Amino acid sequence: MTTNRFWRLDSRPEGDDFASALSLVSEDLAPLADGEIRVKGEYLSMDAGTRMWMNSREDGYQPPLPLGSKMAGQALGRISESRDDRFPEGSLIRVFGQWADYSTVRPDDAWAVLVDDSIDDPRQHFGVLGLNGWTALYGVKDILGIKEGETLVVSAAAGATGSLACQIGRNLGAKVIGIAGGPEKCRHVVENLGADSCIDYKNENVAEALSRIEGGINAYFENVGGAILDAVLQNMALHGRIAVCGMIANYADEHGALGPRNYDQVLMRRLKIEGFLLPDVPERGPEYYETLLNWYKEGRIDVPFDITTGLENTLEAYSRMMTGKNTGKVLVELKS
Repeated sequence: MTTNRFWRLDSRPEGDDFASALSLVSEDLAPLADGEIRVKGEYLSMDAGTRMWMNSREDGYQPPLPLGSKMAGQALGRISESRDDRFPEGSLIRVFGQWADYSTVRPDDAWAVLVDDSIDDPRQHFGVLGLNGWTALYGVKDILGIKEGETLVVSAAAGATGSLACQIGRNLGAKVIGIAGGPEKCRHVVENLGADSCIDYKNENVAEALSRIEGGINAYFENVGGAILDAVLQNMALHGRIAVCGMIANYADEHGALGPRNYDQVLMRRLKIEGFLLPDVPERGPEYYETLLNWYKEGRIDVPFDITTGLENTLEAYSRMMTGKNTGKVLVELKS
């Protein structure tokens, strides 16, 4: 009998205190039911959106996880057992599974995707070629409709999705301005991601820095919310566009956050604001993958990985991501 370790959601976390809300427990794996597959994880993806699943709010894009559930998240690994002929044993696969050594899922419910085993770095299936890359491309190209010569501002620009949005904007001919926390991250955004400049929100007045953009902000890729969004709203160009990818400043709030103070600028500047989720357009996946793969092979897009080793250290990795201590994509590498 194989033993499986997994993180269980025992209570709703308060702020960033995840250790009091989740516990690492073990179970004996049950036999697979018809239609199920089992994935032996190699990497787990730490994603900010999962913070909403830990809350009790019913108005999110997904219902809250019931207490006592296995904590859900993306897993990359190999199929160890299969009761679905479409997914043969030994295949490399990405799924919405669990924070666990083994994820047991029904493929159609878990957005299971067999991925290219020959890629030079399989972790890119969580990076450039994964949902962060697809989301960034969807937001910059399709939601914002960025045009050559326009000014694109990206918040959380050193994070997983933000760093890819910066590079995609650059590849599409935009002038890219990142917003990140600290001089080291801002250096990374300019020197490695190719942004034209970066605003250090920890040491600069963001609104004042944005006010110096000639002609205002044409397009804004939103990952943060809160005070950063307020600073952007008062510096948007007439008929500017905002793509809302994430609102990490609000995710821990059980009751929702108050709206932006400068919301009247939506009217004054005739702005368009659109929230978007990649699961709304699953049919676009192959197209996004090919575009990103070509750029990756040409050396025009990449993402650094922030790696924590061991399932037992998952909460450390998650906290790094939620508190902005990471640069790039946060992963947990599972020991074989």
